[in-house]
This record gives sequence, structure tokens and C-alpha cells, in this order.
Amino acid sequence: MLYDMLLLRFGEITVKGRNRPRFEHVALKHVKALLRNYPRTEIRREFGRIYIVLNGEPAQAIIESLKNVFGLTSISPVKVAASRLEDIVAAAVSFVEEASVKEGTTFKVHARRVWKAFPHSSQEMNHLVSKPILNACPQLKVDVHKPELELRVEIREQGTYLYSEVIPGPGGFPRGTNGKAMLLLSGGIDSPVAGWSAMRRGLEIECVHFHSYPFTSKKAEQKVIDLAAVLSKYAGEIKLHLVPFTDIQTSLAQTGQDNLIITLMRRAMLRIATQLAERSGALALVTGDSLGQVASQTLSSMNAIGRATDLPLLRPLVMSDKLDIIALAQQIGTYDLSILPYEDCCTLFVPKSPSTNPNLRILENIERSLTDLPQQIDRAVEETETILIRPGREIKRKSSAEEEVVQSKWF
Repeated sequence: MLYDMLLLRFGEITVKGRNRPRFEHVALKHVKALLRNYPRTEIRREFGRIYIVLNGEPAQAIIESLKNVFGLTSISPVKVAASRLEDIVAAAVSFVEEASVKEGTTFKVHARRVWKAFPHSSQEMNHLVSKPILNACPQLKVDVHKPELELRVEIREQGTYLYSEVIPGPGGFPRGTNGKAMLLLSGGIDSPVAGWSAMRRGLEIECVHFHSYPFTSKKAEQKVIDLAAVLSKYAGEIKLHLVPFTDIQTSLAQTGQDNLIITLMRRAMLRIATQLAERSGALALVTGDSLGQVASQTLSSMNAIGRATDLPLLRPLVMSDKLDIIALAQQIGTYDLSILPYEDCCTLFVPKSPSTNPNLRILENIERSLTDLPQQIDRAVEETETILIRPGREIKRKSSAEEEVVQSKWF
């Protein structure tokens, strides 16, 4: 079917009071950025809605892009008719015929008269439109309660809009409207989902990944770059900070405190992420912790680890079931990447019996005994490499020594 417009609906931002114009402006800016590849499109705004006039541009391709816009609750492809009874009826019959409905398909007409000067009420229009449709498509059956095809007819002064599909959007708040945070991005299943969940609540995120080359391979690093590239489809662009962690990890391993090494590593990671956050103006850290999932995610462990930073530590998945996290990873497109068998720096040093109840005083004593640790943390921050990732474009990779361009295969 050749559609004339797309109808975009926004949810929570419509109840934001005085802040609403700011939220709508950010959402509109994101939509405009996605429409740059479709120059014939036009944008119209109404209360709580955005209309995209297609002017011959492909509806389905644009819908696939817009389905990633945070703040957007749903999309409907729309046919437009003049607001005269005969034109509405003709357009409605044509709409249903083009839908290629099967024998026995149930349907209803849901008319809504927004333009009160139109001579027929909404209830009258339900009958005036449905009768010609039944005459033209006798294979249909009326079901006003749970129809398989519900034809919505919105009668407005500038035209009448006909549509049946309501395609879900991600909802939430537009990107960056609630501030910026740093996401600790590993190569696992949980942290990309946590990042997506944080972005859905209006946070702009920058990603931080810790690598221990040559203990970890370049394939593990590329895996994380590809995960960040998937997230960039929802954010518009994402910065990924690659932190060299080998020296710190080696020092911690030499303490002989095998049962505490993961806790010590995560505390060091939070200190580094905090410095990077302060440089970037981020006001919080985001992790993929899920309560009780592993030894470092018991309540006692999370408390001991979280004491290493003064920034708010956001854990979007903390009460989530693993199966729910996996389902969301599959939905957003990160799962197949996350299960690739390339180890990150944490999985290489998992002890046989990690502590589930670490003592904060003991942890702090061990850290004080490592006199080089503060300098190693500062050096890791200084040697961090930053990559700017934009969907569908080259990835700009920059370190203190050089700048190069690489391409992600997952765009």
C-alpha cells in the first residue's frame, strides 16, 4: 500500500508541563536527523504528535529508522482523503481492498470527528463507512469488540486520516533530556541492555570499556565496539572510551587476595569511570548489575564496590530476571554479539571462590598497600582512547598519539 503520511505519537513528554517544549524539541531534532536520507519528506507538528508527509518516500524504511527514537510510543502509516463524505468512503473502501483481507477476517470502523463542522457525527460515520466496505468486501465480518482489522478514520478540517496499524515505539524520554551518564560496557549480555534502558529514560550515555591487552584479544575489543555501534542506532551517536587496564589488573593479581580480586578490580574501574565522567560532564555511572546474579552482585558486594565513587551509581537491571534481560537483549539487537566467545578482562581473573561478603575495611587496607595504584589509575585515564560512533558512518578513533578511522561490521 502506498501511504501518504506517518503519524508519530509521543507519550510521557506530553505531561511534562513547562518542560514539554524542550522535550518535544529534542524529539523533533532526532526525527529530523533520521529523515536527512529522505529529502522529499516534510514534517508537521500537532499537540502530542508529529506527522511526516512522505511525498513518495518509502514508508517502511522510514518506520524502521523511527522505531528507535526514544520518546516515541507508536507509529501509524496513514492514507489521506479530502474531508467530504464521498471521498472518505471511497478512500476507506480502497484502503481495505488494498489490505488483501482473507475470508472471515473481522473488522470494525472507528471514526473520530475532530472537525466539528463536519455534518456527520462519529457514530454516524461508523455506519456510513462500514456499509460500503462490507458491500465491496463481503468476505469480512463485523466484530466491534476484538476485530482483526480496525480502520480508524480521523476527520479533520485539513483532511481525513485513515490508518489501521499502530506500530509500537520504544517510549520513554527523548535522548539526553535527563542528563548524561557513563555506562560501564563489558562484552556481556547485561551492560548493553542497561545502557539501552538508561537511554530510554532520557540519559545521554558515553561508554567505558576496560581491556587488558594482550591478556584479552583485539576481537574482544571489536566486539565491544560493535555493541556500542548497535546502541548508537538508538542514541544518534555514542562515545566509547577504551581504557588500558593491564597494569592495574596485574598489580591487583599480585596481592594474593584471589577471592577479592574481582571486587578490587571493579572498585578501580569505578574510580577511572568517575574521572572520565567528571571530564565529560556526566553526573552518574550506569552498570549492568543484577542483584544476586554473580558473586560481585550480592548486596554486600555492590555496597563495597559502590563506595569507590561519589557519583550516583545507576543499576537499571538490579531487580530484573536473567531471562527478561536476555529477551530485551534479543529485542534491541545486542544478544548475538554479547554471546560471542571473546573474554573481557573480568572473566579472565574469576577466582574459584570469589567473596560474596567482602569487608570494606580489608579492601581499603589492600588498596592502601598498593602505593602505585593511584598513579596507575591516573595513567589509565590519560591513556584512554576515545571512539566516536555514528550509525551508518565511519567510526572516528582517537588517542593521545594518533587518529585513525575504522569501520564496524554491525552497522
